[in-house]
Amino acid sequence: MKNSTLKLTTALILGSALFGGTAAAQYPERPVSMVVPFSAGGPTDTVARSLAEAMRPTLGETVLVENKGGAGGTIGVSHVARSKPDGYTMLLMHIGFSTAQSLYKNPGYSSDSFDPIGLVLDVPMTIIARSDFPAENINELIDYVKANPDKVSLANAGIGAASHLCGTMFSNAIGVDLLTIPYKGTGPAINDLLGKQVDILCDQTTNTSQHIKAGTVKAYAVTSKERVPTLPDLPTMQEAGYDGFEIGIWHGLWAPKGTPQPALDKLQEALKAGLADEAFQTRMAGLGANLLADRANPEALSAHVNQQVPQWADLFKKAGIEPQ
Repeated sequence: MKNSTLKLTTALILGSALFGGTAAAQYPERPVSMVVPFSAGGPTDTVARSLAEAMRPTLGETVLVENKGGAGGTIGVSHVARSKPDGYTMLLMHIGFSTAQSLYKNPGYSSDSFDPIGLVLDVPMTIIARSDFPAENINELIDYVKANPDKVSLANAGIGAASHLCGTMFSNAIGVDLLTIPYKGTGPAINDLLGKQVDILCDQTTNTSQHIKAGTVKAYAVTSKERVPTLPDLPTMQEAGYDGFEIGIWHGLWAPKGTPQPALDKLQEALKAGLADEAFQTRMAGLGANLLADRANPEALSAHVNQQVPQWADLFKKAGIEPQ
């Protein structure tokens, strides 16, 4: 009996030390994985690689970006939901975290599958077309699409991707059911746009700014409430006469449910430090992204998701979009 009591006491002490004592103070002791549920080279991947580097000094360990794309991001998100909650796996995901819960009958996760760390940034979208598209401004683009609905193709990076959400809003706003071509990621979609195999794409500035500035695509409008400082010549959709057309692709950081609080606290500290990093700020500003430093906390992210999930569910229902 005494031996059993001694073993139990020893186990409790060791467990306490692991999550609240010396071991916790040493976290992390090895590289941390940041899972991006999309292909390498896409807009979310661009954010992740810059953020991973900005978080490294605070963590004292390398943050490895791990791409697990497919099924509108649900494969990668589900992977993190099933990962060991030890602080060594986190998820960087955008607005699709909320929308997939309505777009898919069984996305493989729910909001309750994660511990929120904080909001990261918000990225406006741009409506662009192949470089030889026969329209010089947003109004001409819309007129052309309305006159030739069967001849214009709208690319996206797959169901649930940011480009899919924006494309759906664009089609609904102008009242045209466009020919939609889904790709397995943003990279392939924009490559075909550059190759003039598809006509239109609505995607994040983090992915389109370089092509717009290089003149390899035609740019028509941004989806933010105000013009984007790095793309000052592009009007907003509201300026084009479409009141209420506003969509920003927010990004958040999560850990698997049950991650020890000391690890969550360290990850939140690293996130805040990363958003304050001058190099990261400069990089994101150049891509048109807006940092959400004042909302880089669990409470803000949780509240935002709880507001977004029913909002998008209602929009999809009104648009007649059935869960896949």
